[in-house]
Amino acid sequence: MTRKPSEAEQRAILARLDRFSRFTDNSIGLPFTRFKIGVEPLIGLVPGIGDVIGLLMSGYVLIEAQRAGASKEVKRRMLRNIGIDFVGGLVPVVGDAFDAVYKANTRNTRLLRNYLNEQLAVEPPPRSFPWKILIGLSVLFAAIIGGLLLVL
Repeated sequence: MTRKPSEAEQRAILARLDRFSRFTDNSIGLPFTRFKIGVEPLIGLVPGIGDVIGLLMSGYVLIEAQRAGASKEVKRRMLRNIGIDFVGGLVPVVGDAFDAVYKANTRNTRLLRNYLNEQLAVEPPPRSFPWKILIGLSVLFAAIIGGLLLVL
């Protein structure tokens, strides 16, 4: 059985994934636009192996999600994003543009962040003070003490 990572470990994973996603998806600004691309679409320009290398790079986000304790549903959605990115990137010429726009690593990092934030926010409600028990025990003890005083 694997242990659940601490909140600090989960935050460290998210910080690593933010840097990785920025590098792969948004590290290079295109001149005269606000649009950014990363190294993954550039690697995808290499015929044959570029898309496979991009696929392997995207696998890193999935591995970190496993370490962070992501649910099966989150990992399934991540796999879907990775698959869409890989298949879309295989299309000649258009696929490289698709890689630059789809940004699977950024999507997957966002999925993991949202999941972890939900998990950290879900805390059991604070227990209310047991007033009924307090009153009941007080009445019981009063009856016992009252009975003892009558006997003595």
